[in-house]
Amino acid sequence: MAVERTLILAKADAVVRGLVGEVLARFERRGYTILGLKLMQVTRDQAQRHYAEHDGKPFFAGLVDYITATPIVAFVIEGEDVIEGARSTIGATNPIKATPGTIRGDYGQTIGRNLVHGSDSPESAAREIAIFFRDDELFARAHTLGDWIAAK
Repeated sequence: MAVERTLILAKADAVVRGLVGEVLARFERRGYTILGLKLMQVTRDQAQRHYAEHDGKPFFAGLVDYITATPIVAFVIEGEDVIEGARSTIGATNPIKATPGTIRGDYGQTIGRNLVHGSDSPESAAREIAIFFRDDELFARAHTLGDWIAAK
């Protein structure tokens, strides 16, 4: 098992519906460490870079418009095999097909309003984290309060 980092976005529908706390809690309860967290307005440039693999597809403009329409909450989590674990916690892209007990299975409404994004590979995670966070916005993993104090 490897310690990894991944990006999670609580998208507009999670923010508007007041589900950000629930989304965060799911990852904390799994034991993942939050390294960075922010409420932000995504710029068109950030959105286009984030969804670059979909550029040219018919739904690309809609993805960009949706993620830039309202604030989102972006966060980076770290833990053992966090990418696979986070994607398991999130559930299938289509909430109708997502397993009950996953974020999308419990709260998602449609494929276009599926609450969260999670990176799908270590390479995607590194690329996506860099779009939404500067290095100085991420904090070292600390296992105890003593670790935080010692790091200062």
